[in-house]
Amino acid sequence: SGLSFLGLGVQPPYATWGNVLNDGKDSIEIAWWLSLYPGLAILITVLSYNLLGEGIRDALDPRLRQALGRFVTR
Repeated sequence: SGLSFLGLGVQPPYATWGNVLNDGKDSIEIAWWLSLYPGLAILITVLSYNLLGEGIRDALDPRLRQALGRFVTR
């Protein structure tokens, strides 16, 4: 979406979050919701993938479990 916002990604006939944000930035003062909802969708998606990745790392990293076990037992 960042590349589409800058004009380097998928070109305008196709809808992407970056293109929608780029179209909405011109009318942000009178129609703020045009940029709000795609921005929230990007935010929720990025945070979800980040939390999923951290959860997978916590579940699969044996060094993290050992370090956490030493910290809890002290």
